[in-house]
Amino acid sequence: MAAIMKDWAGIKVEKGQPFDVSPWFKLETYWPMLRAIMWAWIGFFLGCWVEAALTWVIDGGNPIGNMIFTPRAMAIGYVFAVIGWFLGGGVLEGWLIPAVTGNESWLREIDGPAKYFRFSTDYKSSSVRYTVWVMFSFLAAGMFAMMIRVNLLFPRLFLFSSINAYNQFFSAHGIMMLLGVAAVGLIGGVGYWAVPLMLGSRTTVYPKLAGLSWWFQPIGFMAILLSPLVGGFQSGWMGFEPLGDWSGSGMVLYNLGVATMLLSSWVNGLVFVTSLVHMRAKGMSLSRVPIFVWGIFAASVLLLVFVPYSAVPVMMNLFDEVVGTNFFGPMGALPMAYQNMFWWLFHPEVYVFVLPAWALWLEIASVFSGRPVFAKNWAIAGMLAVAIISIGVGVHHYFTEVKPAEQALFMGLTETVSVPTGFLYMSLIGTLWGGRTRFYAPMLLVVMSALTFLIGGFTGVFLSDVPANFMLHNTFFVIGHFHYTILGGFLFTFVAALYYYFPKVTGRMYNEFWAHVQAWIFFISFQFTFFPMFILGYMGMNRRIAVYLPYLQHLNDVVSISAFVLGGSFFIALFNLVFSAMFGPKAPQNPWGAKTIDWQVPSPIGKENFQRIPVVTGDFYDPMAKPEDVVKWVDPPWAKQNSEEVAGAR
Repeated sequence: MAAIMKDWAGIKVEKGQPFDVSPWFKLETYWPMLRAIMWAWIGFFLGCWVEAALTWVIDGGNPIGNMIFTPRAMAIGYVFAVIGWFLGGGVLEGWLIPAVTGNESWLREIDGPAKYFRFSTDYKSSSVRYTVWVMFSFLAAGMFAMMIRVNLLFPRLFLFSSINAYNQFFSAHGIMMLLGVAAVGLIGGVGYWAVPLMLGSRTTVYPKLAGLSWWFQPIGFMAILLSPLVGGFQSGWMGFEPLGDWSGSGMVLYNLGVATMLLSSWVNGLVFVTSLVHMRAKGMSLSRVPIFVWGIFAASVLLLVFVPYSAVPVMMNLFDEVVGTNFFGPMGALPMAYQNMFWWLFHPEVYVFVLPAWALWLEIASVFSGRPVFAKNWAIAGMLAVAIISIGVGVHHYFTEVKPAEQALFMGLTETVSVPTGFLYMSLIGTLWGGRTRFYAPMLLVVMSALTFLIGGFTGVFLSDVPANFMLHNTFFVIGHFHYTILGGFLFTFVAALYYYFPKVTGRMYNEFWAHVQAWIFFISFQFTFFPMFILGYMGMNRRIAVYLPYLQHLNDVVSISAFVLGGSFFIALFNLVFSAMFGPKAPQNPWGAKTIDWQVPSPIGKENFQRIPVVTGDFYDPMAKPEDVVKWVDPPWAKQNSEEVAGAR
């Protein structure tokens, strides 16, 4: 019998069994992923050579070697690379061959660590892949950010050889952080794990699409990451014209990468919207759906509606580069039309990042305060209202384009979104009010996230106000604002979710002490990194500049040094999670005392979600109810049939 231990936070745990590392040292575990990488590179160079050879045969002229990395050749090569990536990753034997033969035994037989490195219909594997990928993407985009901050330690060019090189790296940093981290961290990483379990479902509506969605991310991300090798792009993360038209071949990889990662987000939106509608457990009316699922649903609706709209200008931009069309080019086209179409998604995208975070605030606050979600229906209405209003919030990007009378209208529409956002804060405060809150790491990080996002919201009022915006537009004040909102709302909550679901995913407990240490270093260094940006913006420092006036150096040095401390804090969390996953004590089934279905199954969860069928009979947020009063478990029909067959055989 394992010895009973008790950690400093008071959760009774058992000593875990030694971590079995042997499957992780087998080549067959990683072979599909390695094959996918190999086939992708082969496909890329094959496509480039095929296009270059055809161009040489048809047009003649330059030697074929000079035409391999032209915009058109790279576009064709990228298409071949995507095909090789998917086929090599397991889509060939996991989807295409079964579609022809009807034999899907290969998918059912995958288990162990190998399921994380190949295409599969196990949504929990997709969740783990997303989570690990977000960590890698955050590291890569964060390294670009550190390079930017090293350069800004001095008022002259220091690290980069030219302003163009600086432009390339800050442009790549922005889009990688947005689409590779914030857009999929909570929806893909946490959503795929929690939502089907919370709904009482064994899978999603489209398990193959859910399994496929992650595979769009790495290939698109790598296109953007490698774009500096062919000249990069200097258009900012938005890809605006005519700046994009001056960026050369790197802009092709930008457009291809963005389009691919947007497709990943769109598939996620489709999977979650349909799952909420069709995959709820018996007894789970819409009023009983957990609030985190509502947050994912609101974000997914935005993705489902607006990803196609904003993917169109990205593809039109690609055609300008590759085919020679003139949709947005500087010669007689409409470069401003790109911006108008772009912001239809990419300002609502901000709420795609934070709507699941807000919902998780309330989910975690209810569990750790022991109180029901205050004004739950108002909170759900607030999330849906934010999703609807966010459609028009992006008009504040047009302040410099419209007449003064229209500016007032756009200002009012922008500030309207703060009203339903207030519903969420009202619900959070009401949930915590009067409760005996247990400040474990997830709860602590939720409070930090709420406080940080609140600062971002207050500063957003200045940017939505036309007179103030005239002075603060395009300054570091803007950078401080969106880092407080996006990172403050998303990143703190993502780390909280990692700690919150860690016992359920791994079956082990993390170290609470080091989780608190990391949280406080994260919070304090975050404030010292981004709050001075408001002052820098007020003092006149423009964004997107590599050289600035000397009187701004002292604050920039504070920002840069704090940024390195901030980045280092994540290594504490990473070490804590990895070490605890291998050597941490065994976690109880429900260490937090939550009542939702996802916490009423064993830790870690087996291959199948449930051995019995859940039937919802109560309110998940009723503080007086016990978990067994909220969910009843019944035997599935086939279990009764099997028992009758066994009895008959006797």
